[in-house]
Amino acid sequence: MSRRLPWGPMARMAGRRALFAVPVLGVVTFGVFAVAAASPFDPVKAYAGTAGLTASQENLDQLRANLGVDQPLVARWWDWLTSALRGDFGDSSVMRQPVADVIAERMGWSVLLAATAFLVAILLGTGLGVLAARRPGGWLDRCVSSVAYTLEAAPAFWLGLLAIWFFALKLDVLPAGGLTDAASDVVTFGQVASHLVLPAAVLGISQLPWFFLYVRQGVADALAEDPVRGARARGLSERTVLLGHALRSGMLPMLTLIGSRVPELITGALLVETVFSWPGIAAATVQAATSVDFSLLAALTVLATAAVLLGNLLSDLLYGLADPRVAFDG
Repeated sequence: MSRRLPWGPMARMAGRRALFAVPVLGVVTFGVFAVAAASPFDPVKAYAGTAGLTASQENLDQLRANLGVDQPLVARWWDWLTSALRGDFGDSSVMRQPVADVIAERMGWSVLLAATAFLVAILLGTGLGVLAARRPGGWLDRCVSSVAYTLEAAPAFWLGLLAIWFFALKLDVLPAGGLTDAASDVVTFGQVASHLVLPAAVLGISQLPWFFLYVRQGVADALAEDPVRGARARGLSERTVLLGHALRSGMLPMLTLIGSRVPELITGALLVETVFSWPGIAAATVQAATSVDFSLLAALTVLATAAVLLGNLLSDLLYGLADPRVAFDG
């Protein structure tokens, strides 16, 4: 008889997390405005560009007033926050368009890259972890573990540059960057898929070591437990023991890893997008930071913080569903 899903406790947990997220997001956005205000970069000069070099002080002061950066820190933050609650995130001074449009144009490509990479890391890390756990200390376990520990210390941008050199320049089998071919004026599925291979693989491989090591340790510990030994003693096949008993128990620690890897995934995605000229939010983030674009910086930070909070909630929900001993109301 199947276990009834605890929808009520799950909803209450999600509600508590949502209430907790409100002050967290408020503090985070204020911190963005405070850091931007303390930055040595002048948003007015960044907005004016080369014209600002010859503009009079009166014109610069007028531009400063038009952009709203002449107001006190708290006033700027409060104006942005109250507008954001109404769905208006303001205008990006560096992109010269509404912040909502900047995010809408780029977010989908960033989500595609991150989701594909996360799927690669989970599937490949789980598969290799299970195979390595079957024979701890064997040649496969030693080889894959050595590679995993090496990849832990390898920066994502370095892996990206290495992949471009080998697959795009030396072998010439995959495109080096961008979303479509240079001579193409349209975006097609085939071109996007081929251009996605390298950045998604690099980002996924950069996240793979943690999933591999967690699954390997979890499955190895599960194989040594009495219930699994009992299943073997009853004559169950090794495949049934491994996939039906050890894998489920061994996957529990990995479920908590999903949420904790979201910040690293976001950081890695920004680096990978930059290396491969992927048209996500990386370029907008860099330009917003160097130009002290208050509105865009705050909106992007809110999105990143919300993604981290949702990732933590997802890992807790998955862990609770997989392990009946976990109480959602605890």
